[in-house]
Amino acid sequence: MATVDLFAIGNALIDQEFKVSDDFLTQQNLQKGTMQLTDGDTQAALYNNLQATQEYKGQASGGSAANTTVAFSALGGSAFYACRVGNEDLGQIYLEGLNQAGIQTATQSISEGVTGTCMVLVSPDSERTMHTYLGITAELTDAQIDFSTLNTAKWLYIEGYLSTSDTARQAVKQARKIAKANGVQIALTLSDPAMVQYARQGLDELLDDGVDLLFCNEQEALMYTETDNLESALAKLQTLSKHIVITLSAKGALIHNESATFTVPGRKVTAVDANGAGDAFAGAFLYALNAGHDYKTAAQLAILISSEVVSQFGPRLDVEDYAALLQSFQKECA
Repeated sequence: MATVDLFAIGNALIDQEFKVSDDFLTQQNLQKGTMQLTDGDTQAALYNNLQATQEYKGQASGGSAANTTVAFSALGGSAFYACRVGNEDLGQIYLEGLNQAGIQTATQSISEGVTGTCMVLVSPDSERTMHTYLGITAELTDAQIDFSTLNTAKWLYIEGYLSTSDTARQAVKQARKIAKANGVQIALTLSDPAMVQYARQGLDELLDDGVDLLFCNEQEALMYTETDNLESALAKLQTLSKHIVITLSAKGALIHNESATFTVPGRKVTAVDANGAGDAFAGAFLYALNAGHDYKTAAQLAILISSEVVSQFGPRLDVEDYAALLQSFQKECA
């Protein structure tokens, strides 16, 4: 297996996207802008309701860290994705989609069971609310992960959604051990306000003794640090990570590195679907750092890529679109 720049671990989910009304979210008792875990029967009932009453927008391969890895790879980085899918059509579709995007996977990821699915409900304000049945990915263990490329990777990327799984957290613990032994930098995303609210202990375990780079949005930063302003939140987060990126939606991003703290303004677009925007941001940011760019340039590229994701339905752009955006960005910076 070839060496890679990015080794990522996360859930494998097939997204079913629907455009929904705010009233529908209220009727279903779903908290807007968060991810809620459910069982297969409950999700099936919701899916039937959505098909009958709301606007279907299509199917896409998702999973937070997978979306990040696709952006990283499509921009020109090399990547491996560790996950767990079922030995059925959806699992095959999922892995083939990653491979077509240039991402390495392992046959160890395939096991008996049902591939996870996520109902992505996009409200009129473009916010995404997720109703997730993890399926077999809830039982991700180190047995499904080929760690061979991690030894020489530049980055280990960890998805905060793994905080809900005891076995996944153990797999991450092993990955962190390998990364530290081989000088691999560790990046982690808090992933979702619901993870901070309901899986805080699991997030603490994933963070362990700290990371090199932490991604979160403004709400997650304030909730995790139990503060009411970003200055205080940033001060607390610095005890967990050397470098911090707090995304601020349309306002851009707040960046902290070892030499400075600064903001990078957002980019004006017509927001359609926020699903995958933070994931794309992290992928583009990591790609830029890996390519030797500074933190400001990395944030500017990440904002460009993530704003394009927000401008369309679905968590990812077409693979060729990432390269086109990078080429345009490089011309502007020249």
